[in-house]
Amino acid sequence: MITLIIADDHPVFRRGLIQVLESDPALRISAEVGNGEEALAAIERHQPDIAVLDIDMPKMNGLEVMKALKKRQLSVSVIVLTMYDEERMFNKALDLGVMGYVLKESAVSDILQSVKTVASGKHFISPSISDFLVRRSRGQVPNVGVHGTLSDLTPSERRILRLISENKTSKEIAEELSISIHTVENHRAHICDKLNITGNNALLRFALEHKSLL
Repeated sequence: MITLIIADDHPVFRRGLIQVLESDPALRISAEVGNGEEALAAIERHQPDIAVLDIDMPKMNGLEVMKALKKRQLSVSVIVLTMYDEERMFNKALDLGVMGYVLKESAVSDILQSVKTVASGKHFISPSISDFLVRRSRGQVPNVGVHGTLSDLTPSERRILRLISENKTSKEIAEELSISIHTVENHRAHICDKLNITGNNALLRFALEHKSLL
């Protein structure tokens, strides 16, 4: 019997995964939760074989839960779920010891195989991003941009980028931070320059892809 914890903040999506998993009599769901703090508590309480964690959850995201698990020396194999086929996020997850990396768009079809594969001690990566694993094995880890990385941003710029990742407009950001729209636009321009981002909506796309790192 393989025991699991399922953590995702979207109840309908979570229920869909559980229905697929419960169709296999060799699997047992110990708990289902909706945020990272609850996931960490459930893992400590139930000590499952596998934890299936959404990367982008409230309170603690999936990678933060993974860091806490390592710090507390809790032995559990982790499969992360993500909407973003972003290579830097993929490498960060594997650096933390994640055993499974599953795109949400294919999660319903991939989840059973991912659980069985991880339970056998092997990595599972959604087939559509298998190239990431090939490049990683060759040591070809990508940079965020040609001229810079997130570490080049100031705290103010990271805060702006985090708000952009929440799909907020420059006006909304200005109101929230009590600064002028002109200042927000200057920050946006500096961020794009540092990260070598060009093109319409490219900054928003970048912010969404790197949301869990901000």
